[in-house]
Amino acid sequence: MNRIYLSFLLSLTIYTMTNGQTTPPKAAVKPKELITNGHKRIDNYYYLNERENPEVINYLKAENAYLDHVMAPVKDLQTKLFDEMKGRIKQQDESVPYKEGNYFYYTRYVTGGEYPIYCRKKGSLEGAEEVMFDGNVLAKGHNYYQLGGYEVSDNDELAIFAEDTVSRRLYTLRIKNLKTGKIYPEIIPDTEAGSFAWATDNKTLFYIKKDPQTLLGYQVYRHVLGTDPKTDVLVYEEKDNQFYMGLGRSKSKKYITIGSDHNGVSTEYRLLEASQPMGEFKVFLPREKGHEYDIVHYQNKFYVRTNWKAENFRLMEVPEGKTTDRTVWKEVIAHRPDVYLANMDVFVNHLVLGERKAGLTNIRVINQKTKADEYLDFGEPAYVAGISYNPDFNTNVLRYSYSSLTTPNSTFDYNMDTKEKTLKKQQEVLGGFDKNNYVSERVFATSRDGVKVPVSLVYRKGTKKDGSAPLLQYSYGSYGISMDPGFSSTRLSLLDRGFIFAIAHIRGGQEMGRRWYEDGKMMKKKNTFNDFVDVSEYLIKNKYTSSDKLFAMGGSAGGLLMGAIVNQAPQLYRGVVAAVPFVDVVTTMLDESIPLTTGEFEEWGNPKNKASYDYMLSYSPYDNVTKQAYPNLLVTTGLHDSQVQYWEPAKWVAKLRTMKTDNNQLLLHTNMEAGHGGASGRFQALKEIALEYAFMLNLVGERQ
Repeated sequence: MNRIYLSFLLSLTIYTMTNGQTTPPKAAVKPKELITNGHKRIDNYYYLNERENPEVINYLKAENAYLDHVMAPVKDLQTKLFDEMKGRIKQQDESVPYKEGNYFYYTRYVTGGEYPIYCRKKGSLEGAEEVMFDGNVLAKGHNYYQLGGYEVSDNDELAIFAEDTVSRRLYTLRIKNLKTGKIYPEIIPDTEAGSFAWATDNKTLFYIKKDPQTLLGYQVYRHVLGTDPKTDVLVYEEKDNQFYMGLGRSKSKKYITIGSDHNGVSTEYRLLEASQPMGEFKVFLPREKGHEYDIVHYQNKFYVRTNWKAENFRLMEVPEGKTTDRTVWKEVIAHRPDVYLANMDVFVNHLVLGERKAGLTNIRVINQKTKADEYLDFGEPAYVAGISYNPDFNTNVLRYSYSSLTTPNSTFDYNMDTKEKTLKKQQEVLGGFDKNNYVSERVFATSRDGVKVPVSLVYRKGTKKDGSAPLLQYSYGSYGISMDPGFSSTRLSLLDRGFIFAIAHIRGGQEMGRRWYEDGKMMKKKNTFNDFVDVSEYLIKNKYTSSDKLFAMGGSAGGLLMGAIVNQAPQLYRGVVAAVPFVDVVTTMLDESIPLTTGEFEEWGNPKNKASYDYMLSYSPYDNVTKQAYPNLLVTTGLHDSQVQYWEPAKWVAKLRTMKTDNNQLLLHTNMEAGHGGASGRFQALKEIALEYAFMLNLVGERQ
């Protein structure tokens, strides 16, 4: 046991025994030299990646204890926030049932229950309820529990289901007899959640195996019910570790599909007829760099959503058996420079498209026979609408979801023949919520290079726009993931205390089409950070808030955004919440043993290439911490995080403590039992939100 470790344990013991960690912990400095492309870096906290090292665990615990000390004055506020957020939730609740095969499926919650109960009824909604999985029972004895989906066999008797009790996203596959309640002895570890499918024989199933180290799904196996999983047959292995894989059954039920995706660069599908489980998967269209596509089977053909000669994607169709010959592909919907074709669904008589235009989502319905089309009207300036799960092919009813910054999550059924729209369910928000008490806006801020960035805002009526209101600005800005202006009942706890909430739809997402994404990745990544900062300056200039009341929040890749903006423009923000932040970009992307690294070279770049290394190093938050004043910071992570390893935020905080020149708060909270998504269960997660809100409210003097 070395002297530094003994000294650390002694100091930790003294802190804890005397005053419960009243001073910021200091991680031991252990310089490690890192050389890449001839360039040398010194990382003083590299050792914090030693997950099993007691010194590391004790440091994380000391940071948690320090956070408790700093936040003690608003402990009652945290409790109050938790109680009011929980109080808005209808505890005994039920989802809108959907029909698949002979059954109606739904989930329900019971009062006090943390987890959903998965149920079904045969024939009609008046049938007897069958409980397939009770999440509350399955979670007993586990600090964390996640049911990673299930799939019912064609004869409705068996169900594959996946469980994670650690939060590393390594799911264990099990099989249950839904008639008898028996769970079969087969246990298949280290699988991909939701990526499994039954063949039509009701005994053969396919699943994806993950590498326990990199967490990449890379192998597809065939399993026969009643056999030892050790004898399962490997039917496909992905040799390129830059590809992610998914597996499922087509809506038509005819095919089992394997999809391989190279993160916005290339796609490839393989198909096997579900009635021929012992056959071989055949390639739909071989992968080609720069070509992405999605497929939907319809009768004797496939619809193909493709970016072949179409940056914003177009829709093609191709007969079965001729998919590899693009000369026979027929265009259905041409490319449009101002419309991004996002997704699609098919019904016996209708084709439904999800599209984006001017930053908003649209749903387009096309009659397969007459070719007449229409767009659904939503009637609000900022909203999010999307095609829901529609497993029934032989229907004229489309189910879709809708919400806005002021409208709770809603489920609609739309009769595509009669045009009749039926609200099936709207999220019930308890506690006297009235949407008329809130106002939403959509404005455009001009970024430094002249690009107009959409901003969605919501606030309570009567909130003054004279610079006096606190404002929380939120963004993500990576992977082409769009942050749509949807409803949040927890957010009301800020709005009702005078906060304005703003979503900056910055480049790196796909709100404004494919180019919006391309201009916020790789060697253009800094556009993402610049957009966010420029939106902040717009909000201050236009009196929505002021720099002493402006807060920023982002998580994961959005946490990278937070790290970049506090290095670039710390003076703009009173406080920043960085959740599970990806802040050690260069070191992580150099380590191909870390989960998800290789699959993301096309998002950030491969730092083994000097040009990419230099560019990434110029913005990597950890590498660019400097001696300057920083805003108040709350940083969160999970010890078992599978996507952004806990040591990235831990190292970042440790370095900030030695470099920052201010007396502002710097807090690190590590959930010692959870991973990337935080605590499991619908109520436990609220405690983490309550902490974030209390952190911000405390800084503006609100303790009630």
